[in-house]
Amino acid sequence: MDFNLNEIQTVEFGVGRDDGDEHAFHCVMVDPNVQTALGEMATFTHDLMLQESDESTLYSASEKYASSERIHIPLDDDLAIRLRNLHKAENLDVDQKALDHMDDVFCYFARFTDQNSRRLTALRRASHFKGILQSRLIQWVNDSMRLIDDNIFKLDKDFDLLIDSQTVHILHPSGFEFAGKLQGAILEAVEGNVQALQQDLPIVNFDRILAYASKRPRAARYIASIKSQQEIARVDMQHLLVACRSTSVEVLEENGQIIVSEGHEMGLLEVLDRRRYEVRLVPDEPEQFRAASRKQIQK
Repeated sequence: MDFNLNEIQTVEFGVGRDDGDEHAFHCVMVDPNVQTALGEMATFTHDLMLQESDESTLYSASEKYASSERIHIPLDDDLAIRLRNLHKAENLDVDQKALDHMDDVFCYFARFTDQNSRRLTALRRASHFKGILQSRLIQWVNDSMRLIDDNIFKLDKDFDLLIDSQTVHILHPSGFEFAGKLQGAILEAVEGNVQALQQDLPIVNFDRILAYASKRPRAARYIASIKSQQEIARVDMQHLLVACRSTSVEVLEENGQIIVSEGHEMGLLEVLDRRRYEVRLVPDEPEQFRAASRKQIQK
């Protein structure tokens, strides 16, 4: 990671609020004790990432992840645009009233600098960071129990993600997807992704796929995943036809292109994303399966 967690020099704290269709980020002044706690949270998050896996894997929009996994995505990726804007923003507004309406707060964040002026942004979905307004809390004061009248806010033990100069390091994938508004971003990217796929894979007619995926988040995720595959341009027509037919995906070959039949759009996307496959273990009884998750076996 391009940051020294042992040499934190400055700490900013803030919250993200839903402002209609947009996310607005505001800084809130906090005392040194809170700043220290935020630094400890960032260090703990990094330690948990290292415990999850020796190596981080690249985020895939079509993958189903566990609650905690060590994954990453380049900061310049289109899917990271909202987080990139937060990380690179200069002179964020300081708004001490940003916590007055906790129902609007969707995340909280901290931005750190180290001794080399490098920045690290840490973000957490505001699942527990809420004002405890209705609960009755008590504390022991002067040999008696007393009600706490002030608003109380609870920090989590770790962050969902850490952002350095080049990479979004992710510990909790659902938090990353929520904070980055990925479902909306992926749907918005369908047309551009399909255009890119059409250039890389001219043997497939994507017209029906475009219409199908424009309104279906799962299909849109598969398209984003397929587009990111470096080997997509090397897909062979005959091999693709065999893969479709062996996994019950109905396609036609017409004018040098593969055209998927209506109702089989998702099947074709699953084949291209390596999620449909056939196994032959019993003689004369081929079996077809759909993979909910997939990881390539290293040779």
